[in-house]
Amino acid sequence: MNVQNLDKSDPFAEEGDLLDDDSVGAQNYLHIRVQQRNGRKTLTTLQGLPKEYDPKKLLKAFKKEFACNGVVVEDEALGQVIQLQGDQRLKISAFLTAEGMPKSMIKIHGF
Repeated sequence: MNVQNLDKSDPFAEEGDLLDDDSVGAQNYLHIRVQQRNGRKTLTTLQGLPKEYDPKKLLKAFKKEFACNGVVVEDEALGQVIQLQGDQRLKISAFLTAEGMPKSMIKIHGF
């Protein structure tokens, strides 16, 4: 009996991702997502922030720049996640690239 499909490849993984890749040097992305709340209301989440950025200071700058409310949420699996009111994906991306973060590290998800 021969079973061919028990290898460690994930058909839904992105091109550079591997299941047995345990290296810490793998590229970590900054994920910006939008979630639908109720009606027309949306919530933008930012996760995967590098350690050199302080999430509270970044949140304060976002709130002042984008004129929206936000909060830093501590998640068990994801770490610190920044949540902002409204669809702020493109504004966050532009802000972070202007502050010196490479655009290749930022992934924008949603609609």
